[in-house]
Amino acid sequence: MTPFSPRSALRRAAGSLAAAGLLAAVPLAGAAAPARAADVPVFALGGPAETGLNPYPESGEPRHSTLGFTLDNPSQDEENGGYESDFTLTFDLSGIDGIADVAFDGESGGADCEVTGTKAVCEDWGIWPGSQRAADLLVTAAEGSEVGDTGTIRVTGEAEGATFTPFTTRLTVGGPDLVMHRLPFDQELNPGDEQQAPITFTNRGSRDADGVLLTLMYSRGLDIPQRYANCEYTVDDPGVPGIGWTTALCSVEGAFEAGGTYTLATPLTIEATTRAYYDTFVYRIHEDGAAQRAAQRSGAPFARGAGPVLKAVPVKASQQGATARGSDLNPGDNQQEADFRTKNTADFVAYGDEASGAAGTTVRADIGFRNEGPAWIGNIRSGEDVATVDFTVPQGASVIAKPDRCRAVTADGKYREDQKSPAPRYVCDTSMTVRDGAGLDLPFELRIDKAVIGASGEVTVRSTWPQNPALPFDPKPANNTAYLVLNGEGGGADSGGTTGGGDGGSGEPSTPPTPAPDRSPSGTSGSSASTTSGGSAGTTGGSGGGLASTGSIALIASGTAAAALAAGLVLFTAARRRAARHA
Repeated sequence: MTPFSPRSALRRAAGSLAAAGLLAAVPLAGAAAPARAADVPVFALGGPAETGLNPYPESGEPRHSTLGFTLDNPSQDEENGGYESDFTLTFDLSGIDGIADVAFDGESGGADCEVTGTKAVCEDWGIWPGSQRAADLLVTAAEGSEVGDTGTIRVTGEAEGATFTPFTTRLTVGGPDLVMHRLPFDQELNPGDEQQAPITFTNRGSRDADGVLLTLMYSRGLDIPQRYANCEYTVDDPGVPGIGWTTALCSVEGAFEAGGTYTLATPLTIEATTRAYYDTFVYRIHEDGAAQRAAQRSGAPFARGAGPVLKAVPVKASQQGATARGSDLNPGDNQQEADFRTKNTADFVAYGDEASGAAGTTVRADIGFRNEGPAWIGNIRSGEDVATVDFTVPQGASVIAKPDRCRAVTADGKYREDQKSPAPRYVCDTSMTVRDGAGLDLPFELRIDKAVIGASGEVTVRSTWPQNPALPFDPKPANNTAYLVLNGEGGGADSGGTTGGGDGGSGEPSTPPTPAPDRSPSGTSGSSASTTSGGSAGTTGGSGGGLASTGSIALIASGTAAAALAAGLVLFTAARRRAARHA
């Protein structure tokens, strides 16, 4: 499985798609760029702060490590914030002369790179808003190097009309190689179920690890009831779109010998809470240290537990001694994950509104739905939207402002090219999560073209697949539909009429939702569509982007931070599914 980090999902939800999840699990530096000087873009170079190299072997070929460098463009302007010109990156390799050999991974990107002596140069074009991969170096320990040898690579950039903040990374020959063992969890649960998690890891490296940092992350439906004294905890702010991850950073003291295998003295207890449905547990191991802890925290507030001390004890002994300190030799095997499916339900309840006005006036209507629980619903692997609100415009009214996440369709739910003029029907996707107690609030502004007494339009929360609209987790489909009623009896209508859907100002007859309307891939969840005025939707607890069903939860700079890099796998998977469903 490919690693993932919850904060990467949060960054994607905020529209900051740096590259989400396939980099090695090492602390990253240089991710934040300084403020721009007046009209002069400033780009930040970044990458892993430290990388451990496998010692040069007595026989056979040396094993390489991949050193990924990134470029960050802080512009928030997705349309016009890119730097569209040539730029050059220069790598000073003199600091690792005799310690490491480097080559460029020609398949990692479009840069044209060449190594000459103790200098390497990459030439490329275009730096887009957000983070992007700049270059990948394949690094091996040099013949004749010794365990403990260390040196640095310094990277600088140059471009006309722009500046770069330089970046330095350290390479060390040898180090620990902490490998997390996969636990045989029962993954089909009932609310309230508890199971043991005897987390176990091995040091397969060339030296002892001086203390370990155990990182535990679990989504909203799971809990580890015990809060340990040597662990610090943080929970995603419920008011911020996200998955609701709890993250624990546990500093476990000891010398964890090269070749040794260790397990927790007392297993953790994992509990499926009353709000569990689809949930994920991530457990990962690193050598402890101030830099590692700071990187894992990534600026989030943590609070220390007050329970017993979490300890690790040997499973088998090793006679190997310690050598010089270095970085983990293979960060890719530091993490394991488990997905859980809990037998639970969530009641999505649609709500409508009432408004009145004479012909020519404008009214506001608030529609949407609430998740009455008990479960939260999150598609954190696929990144698919949880549900869709399907709204039919009442007769005699025209929508003049709508939430950005809503797109206009024809009366029978088919794709509509015109997204600016009023339509007879609108569909509004949620995001990949809907928390218990939250939902989707959708403010619309409507013009009363003709005051029709009791004109009503359906508001239905359904699945994102119109061919199969039932919500599989919802046991009460009867409350999935509500109504927006305009000029109910005594509501101020100035002419009579019949109840029912209208033309929405488009000249097309309006009808109730049909079982299987066609949809087009042109509209995506949360995307901005044309509107004559404001109006935005909010899915409390919602978040964009998720994990590929065959992928895993990647880490960027931290356990709660998420290697904002290479989100390609997740986004590509989700995009393909959306395209298929809209076709």
